[in-house]
Amino acid sequence: MWIPKYKRDENKGVDSPVPTQVVSNEELLPRPQNRKQQQVEHLIGQWGAENAKRLGMNRRDFMRTSMGFATAVLAMNAVHGPYWEVDAAEALEPDAAAEKWPKGEYFIFDVQTHFTNSYDLGVERRTGSGGFRQYEFLKNMGFNLKADAEAYSFHNFVKEIFFDSETNMIVISGVPSKEKQRGENGKVLEGPDRSRAGLPSWLMTKRKKDLNELAGCQRALCQGNVAPNHYWDKAADKPDWPALFEQMEREVKLYGIDSWKWYCHTDPGSSGGGFQLDDEMSAKFYENARKLGLKLFSVHKGFSYQSRTLGHLANPKDVEKAALQNPDLTFVIYHSALKHGTNEPDYVANNQFDPKTGDFLWHNVLMDVKKRNPKMNNVYCEIGSSFGLLAVENPVMCQHLIGKNVKYYGSDHVIWGTDCLWWGSPQWAIDLFKRFQFTDEMCEKFGYKKLTKQDKANIFGLNAAKLYHVDVNAKRKGLPADALTKFKRAYKEDGGQASNRVYGWVRGDV
Repeated sequence: MWIPKYKRDENKGVDSPVPTQVVSNEELLPRPQNRKQQQVEHLIGQWGAENAKRLGMNRRDFMRTSMGFATAVLAMNAVHGPYWEVDAAEALEPDAAAEKWPKGEYFIFDVQTHFTNSYDLGVERRTGSGGFRQYEFLKNMGFNLKADAEAYSFHNFVKEIFFDSETNMIVISGVPSKEKQRGENGKVLEGPDRSRAGLPSWLMTKRKKDLNELAGCQRALCQGNVAPNHYWDKAADKPDWPALFEQMEREVKLYGIDSWKWYCHTDPGSSGGGFQLDDEMSAKFYENARKLGLKLFSVHKGFSYQSRTLGHLANPKDVEKAALQNPDLTFVIYHSALKHGTNEPDYVANNQFDPKTGDFLWHNVLMDVKKRNPKMNNVYCEIGSSFGLLAVENPVMCQHLIGKNVKYYGSDHVIWGTDCLWWGSPQWAIDLFKRFQFTDEMCEKFGYKKLTKQDKANIFGLNAAKLYHVDVNAKRKGLPADALTKFKRAYKEDGGQASNRVYGWVRGDV
């Protein structure tokens, strides 16, 4: 049985501001909690209780403070090694963290955020639709998922992303789904009649508008889900180009999407297969995308477990040809192509991590693309889930993930994403990345250079702002006066606190 991580923590009495094991975002089988993660969890509980007692606080309230977070980081360093910057004083003095890691220092633009329930909580509760899990191509994940609809709702999404973190802007990121274009009478369908599952393009657009209208300014962007194999002429066994182009035009002109989101290894259109970035179907899609004026492609690579038959298409080997042949297009490679397979529990072995070189699957394929083509400038590495997962699983691999991304692609070509809500509020990942730095040993052995504040500013938001044409200076000047900021301030003044909930899936028997 699989349950959300926060329910597992409630059952075991765990209070931690940092996830204490890898969770599933429904694109991989989560690994069981390993011995070191168990040790970290134990120390967080022990030290958190001791520090809370010293300060006259209850443990839960203490763990929601910067001191609680510092306690968790100290526990991580005690078990894994000193990979995160933290002073012991931060665990007992709130001003110590505030001085060293000030809030609002960076413009944070998260390009991979999700809420996952159906458009109407009532519909999901009555029908048990399970959001995007109803699709046949996602039913082979190997476990039966029953979600708390409210936990995954848009309203909780707003709280966790905007009220409980420093995130300034987001991209509402798609999941592979297809909209039905016409009813039985041939009339064009609208809204929920097009699709009630997961995050269809029309719903992402609606929620983008809802958020921006609420804020009184632009806080959210969104993606479109349509891809080359989503509308299929089964008689001719080829894409239904008229239907595909109709949907592309609808998503750009009516929905106002800000980028395409592709999953090469999924098949919502029942085509019988997936596609690749460098095949003829994609080339025809690119041609039409140019005509529509939208040339930014966010591409899921790695994390392929959800498709046991097509998972190999999540290998980024097709990025090279596509990028070189289409220099006017931009490709953002989600997850930095970190691979997941069907085997468990040894994550390091399954990804063939080589400590001598720092290479691991399929991240090494993406790095080799840049090594062969150092002047190629239209590919970006996104770190959603990959950074957080490796921070929790293996900090050494985490150093290599960021190290190689920056070494080969440059800090101006690494994009911040978190894959939240799966990991709960993204604030823990934000705080960890603030504290991230390459060790002297890593720099000496692998040629990594210490990250500067400018490097982190680029990764946290400036790079994404450039791709999405956001004026960061104007945005930062306007944010303090927008309604969402005022709501957040009122929420904090009224005693609002971070939940420290992690919503991704773990085993229910751990």
